[in-house]
Amino acid sequence: MNASLRLSRASLRAHRRRFAGTFLAVFLGVAFLAGTLVMGDTLRASFGTMFGEATAGTDAVVRGADAITAPGQGQGVRQPVQTSLVRTVERVPGVAAAAPDIEGRGQLVGADGRPVGGQGPPTLAGNWITDPRLNPYRLAEGRAPARSGEVVVNRGAAKKAGLRIGDTTTLRTPDPVRVIVVGLATFDGQDGMAQVTFTGMTQADAERYLTARPGQAAAIDVRAAPGVGQSELVRRLNPVLPKGVEVITGQQSARENTDMISGQFLTLFTTFLLVFSGVALLVATFSIHNTFAIVVAQRTRDNALLRALGAARRQVTALALAEALAVALTASLAGLAGGIGIAAGLQALFPAIGFPFPDGELVIKILSMALPFTVGVVVCLASALLPALRAGRTAPLAALRETDVDTSGASRPRAVTGATLGALALAATLGGVLVTPSVWLAGLGALLALAAFVVLGPVAATTVVRLLGRPLDRLRGVTGGLARRNALRSPKRTAATASALMIGVAVVSLFTVFGASLKATMDQTVSRSFAGDVAVSNPSFGAGGSGLSPRLAPALNRLPQVDTAVGLGRGVAEVDGRGRALTVTDPAALARTFDLGTVIGSLRDLGTDGIALTRAEADRQHLRTGDSARLTFTDGTRETFTVRAVYGRSELAGDYVITRAAWAPHRTQDSDTLIAVTFKHGVDADAGKAAVKRVAARYGNPQVQTRGEYAQSSAGGIDMMLTLVYALLALAVLIALLGIANTLTLALHERTRELGLLRAVGQTRTQLRAMVRWESVLVAAFGTVGGLGLGTFLGWVLVKASDGASDTAFAFALPPTRLAVVTLVGLTAGALAGLRPARRAANLDVLRAIATQ
Repeated sequence: MNASLRLSRASLRAHRRRFAGTFLAVFLGVAFLAGTLVMGDTLRASFGTMFGEATAGTDAVVRGADAITAPGQGQGVRQPVQTSLVRTVERVPGVAAAAPDIEGRGQLVGADGRPVGGQGPPTLAGNWITDPRLNPYRLAEGRAPARSGEVVVNRGAAKKAGLRIGDTTTLRTPDPVRVIVVGLATFDGQDGMAQVTFTGMTQADAERYLTARPGQAAAIDVRAAPGVGQSELVRRLNPVLPKGVEVITGQQSARENTDMISGQFLTLFTTFLLVFSGVALLVATFSIHNTFAIVVAQRTRDNALLRALGAARRQVTALALAEALAVALTASLAGLAGGIGIAAGLQALFPAIGFPFPDGELVIKILSMALPFTVGVVVCLASALLPALRAGRTAPLAALRETDVDTSGASRPRAVTGATLGALALAATLGGVLVTPSVWLAGLGALLALAAFVVLGPVAATTVVRLLGRPLDRLRGVTGGLARRNALRSPKRTAATASALMIGVAVVSLFTVFGASLKATMDQTVSRSFAGDVAVSNPSFGAGGSGLSPRLAPALNRLPQVDTAVGLGRGVAEVDGRGRALTVTDPAALARTFDLGTVIGSLRDLGTDGIALTRAEADRQHLRTGDSARLTFTDGTRETFTVRAVYGRSELAGDYVITRAAWAPHRTQDSDTLIAVTFKHGVDADAGKAAVKRVAARYGNPQVQTRGEYAQSSAGGIDMMLTLVYALLALAVLIALLGIANTLTLALHERTRELGLLRAVGQTRTQLRAMVRWESVLVAAFGTVGGLGLGTFLGWVLVKASDGASDTAFAFALPPTRLAVVTLVGLTAGALAGLRPARRAANLDVLRAIATQ
């Protein structure tokens, strides 16, 4: 074993450059993984500290006991508590102070007339709590609101809005309210709670604009008297609370807020990054395997001499694995340091791009270091295992003969195995997306398809590279022909080298196709379901935005140009014990403006005790027209509704519809998410749109768009998502580039004598560089073509699987321009990967190259 270690160290010192690409591949994958984990731990700890310190003065929180959560909602809606309960709480022994906490949605309009925030994080408004120990916000400048119309704004929102103390602006609640900024606040010393905006009002204004009726609050914050612990305070408060109201400690409330941030943002964000870390490491696996395979092939005579001198097979295998372990350990350790650097860089970068990263030191946990380190070592060793075993099987007599370049790969067993895997993949995916919709079966088919592509790579390499390289014979003459023949020398090596790039391109193509399909689905949904002429909306997503004033639709209905204007509000209730989102609207107007498909029953007769639902939801709940459904609302009331209509489509109308009259007794802060407007016959579209805009300007100036514009803006977040995906996948493409460059360098090392002979018979340096570059381009082209085919297939599988898993009819779309750009990037990547090996090959000394054995 000691001899093997000495030989490994000597080999690594002698051939440091051979393993440089492997080192970088492992380093980048481990660094990205470690950076993601460290950043996630740091953010969780920072937000936990922020909430803990900001709410340190709150010892107990009194709130509604039950929360109703509809599918797709991250946080449930709780029953409000009565502000009159504050007096009861204050009389409990051990209570030093109590204050109502009124909270709702309120979106500021900036100095430029544009709304602030709303793109994900919520835009909050509430009462300014006068007790500084109960208020998580601290007054940094100005004063607290004292009169109606005065507000305090968190400093981060004020900066984005371009507002200063004394400025007057509009607050959408969603009804527009004119307010004057009298103070700026911070949250635990920060300009705000991440991207969340907050506007603090007087209690009277908060009750007027943010609640359905005065005297209601989201919760009551309680401060304990000196010497009374939080658990003891909760014990004392419980007996005086009415039914349906509970009390929790301030520490538990802070943990819930931290978990909410973790669940809604951090978990999604870190999972997103971890997926791409996995893609990067998968790409690295192919590059590492190929590097070690070539190194073992180049050292066939050396390994044979060791075997002839008495080395056992396991000793030769151990020698190769020891080299892989040395590279794995050093690259993984360096990757950990790089990951910490990435996390620190992101901590500094986030504030610069407008996302406040809470102050605090980097949190480096043992698991966040051990996991990437272990993954890096395992990936490197697993990638080198087969080449190491191959090295151990080297026969001693191989030292007595010249070794040929490996031409294996295109064997009949490989072709049969690959074809079998392909057939299984096709059967699984077709079964999972067409016969019996199943995401798991479709996922199995996708994995089998990936395996089939990898196995069939060497079989297809000969044919595909010959076809792709045929134009080179005419365009580049002898140089192009030599490049094509070099790429065809070892189909197995060509396929292995291209596989790394194939995986990267496949993932890029997958998201490109899926993104285009989502946009096509949105366009199809709007075109099929939305029969109006214009849509009025407040662009936002997630919990952001304030919605639209419910008074806007009636105002638009009074226009002479308008035939029908219908607003779609949102509510939540439990339907027979299950949380469900409700669409609150005028059902008769909804039917005139939206295509609801076949309607069984009547949407005109819902009244205050009727409900309509989609056919799919009716089947799930086993409900038919005339049946009864029991609804439980967030105010704790339970009512029986009669199913009076079942309709076919739900893309924009939702699964459940009730009237505004039925919702009115249970509403909290009422708002519409969309208003659809249909013009009277003969009204010019531009004139009608202008009239709608004039009225909408009085209600917070929301967007007024045609159907096409609304569909395009609704899909705007998809392009933003794709931009982020492309930026992250650049890491995988970079690792694939390193793999191509490394493999090409090692392959050229094998052909040193041949290159010298080519130069000796008249090939110029320029021709030699071009030959190497075109060989690299051909390998990249093979990987790009395979990646496009695989990614497009997987994109189709994902679209069809999503179609079967939801009520929405997904449309499959191929974006030719974007896929052409992906192809161009893949070919350019091949050209770039060949630059350094080409330059090194051209700089070889001719005589020394010819003398090389």
